[in-house]
Amino acid sequence: MLLEKLEVLERRFEDIERELMEVGDDYKRAASLAKERAELEPIVQKAREYRKALQELEEARALLEEEEDPEMRELAREEVQALEERIETLEREIKRLLLPKDPRDERNVIVEIRAGAGGEEAALFAADLFRMYSRYAERKGWDVEVLSSNPTGLDGFKEIIFLIKGKGAYSRLKYESGVHRVQRVPVTESQGRIHTSTATVAVLAEVEDVDIEIPEKDLKIEVYKAGGPGGQHVQKNATAVRITHLPTGIVVQCQDQRSLTQNKRRAMQILRARLYERERARREAEIAAQRKAQVGMGERSEKIRTYNFPQSRVTDHRLHKSVYNLEEVLDGDLDVFINDLIVRDEAERLAALEAERVS
Repeated sequence: MLLEKLEVLERRFEDIERELMEVGDDYKRAASLAKERAELEPIVQKAREYRKALQELEEARALLEEEEDPEMRELAREEVQALEERIETLEREIKRLLLPKDPRDERNVIVEIRAGAGGEEAALFAADLFRMYSRYAERKGWDVEVLSSNPTGLDGFKEIIFLIKGKGAYSRLKYESGVHRVQRVPVTESQGRIHTSTATVAVLAEVEDVDIEIPEKDLKIEVYKAGGPGGQHVQKNATAVRITHLPTGIVVQCQDQRSLTQNKRRAMQILRARLYERERARREAEIAAQRKAQVGMGERSEKIRTYNFPQSRVTDHRLHKSVYNLEEVLDGDLDVFINDLIVRDEAERLAALEAERVS
């Protein structure tokens, strides 16, 4: 079954290579073919390795049956064992490559961080998380742009929404959605007691205008003067925008840009992403109901990670994994968790596919 599927993909890969040589000046078609070729190439390379290993295994087994010399038989037996292990590894890698791709994986992301329980300390923690994701983006060579923020007097954030622009940003940051918890002595605590505060993180794939259409009649758009801590940076003119999506009641506010037009554009960008995510969640909930199993958004409201300052410990509750380098994690060293979460996700999806095949 696996070989048959790989043969189909190899034939398609060869067809694409022929078409690319004959496409001429049709640059749009050439770009589409080149993209498909790039997606297929890793699978085709592994498929060729897999087929070669299967042929070598057949030859090694034949030699083992025919050979009478004890030393040569032992060498052949070792070769068979090594090839069987290699084939098993290749099968796992190929199945992982054949997993359905999330079409949003290569997109930019809109990250929304909101202070939860804990008052001013939660707002300060939200600021820490913003810095953590900003430093992570910097490590990856991605750009960060603040879309909207609601700062507090102690340099915290009641809410901050920002765009991270970079190839594959969603594929890695999508695992960050959920409740993040901090345990530390707040700067406002005079008696040195440890407090627990929370902040919620939502990661949304950036949505293009063509992905979701929003009729004007569904929008209530209000314009007002930007607020803030005060001082010369507060806008004197009415440049802030509040957009309410009437059918869902979703409200988006944006005041950080310099002009009314920029704030409106940013607010619509956030609204599109939220509506797209809402529809995706609804569809996944329907699938979950049909399968009588929890799918998709189940972890969104759950505690996913705890940052314990006294012990310099960060615990990811999904992985049941703790590291004792809190400063490095808050400085953007998130791959220690994200890499394992990707492996976990792939393993779960592979198990689900195997279960479907068996049933």
